[in-house]
Amino acid sequence: MTTTLQDCRTRDAQDPLRTLRDHFALPPGVIYLDGNSLGVLPKAAPARIADVVAHEWGTDLIKSWNTASWFDLPQRLGNQLAPLIGAGKDEVVCTDSTSINLYKVLYAALNIAREDSPARKRIVSERSNFPTDLYIAEGLCKERGLELVLVEPEEIAASLTADVAVLMLTHVNYRTGAMHDMAGITAAAHAKGILCVWDLAHSAGAVPVDLNGAGADFSIGCGYKYLNGGPGAPAFVWVHPRHANRFWQPLSGWWGHASPFQFTPDYQPAPGITRYLCGTQPIISLSALQCGLDVFTAAQSLGGMAALRTKSLALTDLFIQLVEERCARYGLGFATPREHAQRGSQVCLTRDEGAGVNGQGSGAYAIVQALIARGVIGDFRKGDGGKGRHKDILRFGFTPLYIGFEDVWNAVEHLRQVLESGEWQKPEFNGTHAVT
Repeated sequence: MTTTLQDCRTRDAQDPLRTLRDHFALPPGVIYLDGNSLGVLPKAAPARIADVVAHEWGTDLIKSWNTASWFDLPQRLGNQLAPLIGAGKDEVVCTDSTSINLYKVLYAALNIAREDSPARKRIVSERSNFPTDLYIAEGLCKERGLELVLVEPEEIAASLTADVAVLMLTHVNYRTGAMHDMAGITAAAHAKGILCVWDLAHSAGAVPVDLNGAGADFSIGCGYKYLNGGPGAPAFVWVHPRHANRFWQPLSGWWGHASPFQFTPDYQPAPGITRYLCGTQPIISLSALQCGLDVFTAAQSLGGMAALRTKSLALTDLFIQLVEERCARYGLGFATPREHAQRGSQVCLTRDEGAGVNGQGSGAYAIVQALIARGVIGDFRKGDGGKGRHKDILRFGFTPLYIGFEDVWNAVEHLRQVLESGEWQKPEFNGTHAVT
């Protein structure tokens, strides 16, 4: 049975989460399907940032480390975030960037794994993992004389050999939206004595995560995607309590000291997760992130992450259905799994190679640019030009906090029109920007 625009409007009217959209400043005429790359501005953020700047900094000055509780903001935000990722109280801090936090936890994980078994000299990861994760791992391996082994998803189980120290995976793949079985993979790794580091950049705030339930060892994630903390927002880091006090993390800055204002010349690490802080914290950015986390706190009374996941799957199911119904003739395929248990909160389309202008490439980049010009914001991720298994990707994220079913119907209608008219072939859509 074909879904109509009126059907989508009815679903929006019946959506128990529809009021959450009111927390965000969505530009008129825009269908924003890129919250998996940069989340939308929470309406509360401009006033909160202005207050931090004008009052807490401008009037109270240095007193605000105490009077405005700046000092413990990373821990307070970590506790606010913790329920979204299955972490306990005082197990998470919001700080630094994803890349820096990955360096910290990967270094610590290697120390633990190799103290227990010095022969373990490998880090295993997915070949299609987000590049910054691979770059950080590659640098650590060069620094410490170890080996980074990259495998395809179906090869992970066979790669868990006795010489592996750490398995480093992103829970939801940034290119395809495919989601790993965290509990199952962690258990398989632990059975071989291997520690697990999980990147939640495309999971936190989008899908339910249970780090403690899965028995994970370390995790990091991003604050500016589904958590809506703003461009370059601080990231977060989680360490299982069984590991938290075993080693220093390598960036042993004063904010991770047990008593920063004792100003001792030697480093004495703080207990627990606080030692994973490094330098002085970015208070304005952390305050903006708090506004994003506050929306998730409001969502708890509406069913929390379970309700958001139900809506996310309904949105992505509808997008897949409508693309199949309305865009079947234009060489599109799906990189994202159909199975709910294997899907994050995005849908990634592929297009046949040779379908681009003059038979060059897939035209995927130009199609995305044509959609953006119409106000449908997705993004593009480049493949390997047909040399391997990775095709160009048209990537669409469905943030259930503010995306509705009518948005999905309209987005697919715009996609159909762009493909049917050949609008994407215009020269202005075929010039590459610095950020794709």
